Amino acid sequence: FLGVCGDEFSVLRSPQSVVFRDGSWPIPGERIPDVAALSMGFSIEDDLSWPGLAVGDLFHRPRATVLVTVKGVDKLELPVKGISYPIENAVPFSLDSVANAIHTLFSEETPVVLQLAPSEERVYMVGKANSVFEDLSVTLRQLRNRLFQDNSILSSLPLNSLSRNNEVDLLFLSELQVLHDIASLLSRHKHLAKDHSPDLYSLELAGLEEVGKRYGEDSQQFKDASQILVDSLQKFADEMFNLYSGNAVVEVVAVKTFNSPLTRKTRSILQSSQSETENPYNLAYPYNYNYSVIFNIILWMMIGLALAVIVISYNLWNMDPGYDSIIYRMTNQKIRMD
Repeated sequence: FLGVCGDEFSVLRSPQSVVFRDGSWPIPGERIPDVAALSMGFSIEDDLSWPGLAVGDLFHRPRATVLVTVKGVDKLELPVKGISYPIENAVPFSLDSVANAIHTLFSEETPVVLQLAPSEERVYMVGKANSVFEDLSVTLRQLRNRLFQDNSILSSLPLNSLSRNNEVDLLFLSELQVLHDIASLLSRHKHLAKDHSPDLYSLELAGLEEVGKRYGEDSQQFKDASQILVDSLQKFADEMFNLYSGNAVVEVVAVKTFNSPLTRKTRSILQSSQSETENPYNLAYPYNYNYSVIFNIILWMMIGLALAVIVISYNLWNMDPGYDSIIYRMTNQKIRMD
C-alpha cells in the first residue's frame, strides 16, 4: 500500500507487473498522462526520462488504471507511508490521450473508460461504461438527491463537524458518494474486470478545496473533511484493486492549486456576437496549401463525370435497337429461323 505525502503524485495500489522505484524524483505535471500510458503498456510520442517508473512485465500489463486528482490540498495523511513523487510545474492535465489509445486499440472489445468531475458536471464514458454506470449520478441535482437516499454514505459516514444543511459540505460528501457508487456499480459487472481490454478511470475531486475556501484550512471542518477523504480514498482503492484481482493501478494526485487553468472550448449562445468582434470585416478564413489540390481533384472529377453522363445518354438516345443491340439482333434471327 503506497501513500500520499504532500503536493505529489502517488500510488495507492500497484500490481507486481508495474514497478515504481522508491525515490524523490520530481515528475513534471504535464507528463503524468505519459506515466499512466507507460504503466498500461502504451507507447508515447516523447521519451520519458523519469527514473521513478521501471520496466515491468511487458506481457502482464494492468487491466485498469484509476487516477484520482484531489484539488485544494498539498498533503493527505494516509495511515501507511509509501512511495510518492513531488510534482514539478503542477499544470492541469488530462488523460484524453490514454482514453483515445484504449478506444483505438480495443474498439472491438469492451473497455470501460470513465472520466468524471462531479463538481463541474463533466463526464465522459466510452465502451461498456455507458451501461455499467448508467445509474451513476453526474449532475449536482442528482448528487444531492443521491445523498438523501436510504443507502447513501450519510447513514454510515461520521460527519463530525460537517453539516447536512450546508451546500459546500454536501458537494464534498457527494464526491465521496460517487467513489462509493463507482465501486458498487462495477461490482455488479465483475466480468468486465476480467476481460483482456484495459479500463481507465479518471476522477477529479474539488469538494475539499471548496470546504477550505468556506471554513478556512485551519478550521475543524477542513480537518474532518481531510480525514474523511483519506479514509474514503483508501477504501475506494482497496475495492477497485480487489475487483480487478490485484491487477490495477490506483494513483492519487494531490495539488494545492494548478499553475494555469485548464480551458475547454465550448459553444456559447453569444458566439455570433463574439465572432463579429473578432472578425469585423467578415473576411474568409485563410486557406492552407492543400486547398488547391483538393479543389482541382473535385472540379475535374465532377467535369469528367458530367461529360461521361452526357456521352452515354446521347449514345443511348440515338441507338438503333435492330443493329446496335445484341438482344434485338438475336431475337430477329430467331424469328427468321422460325
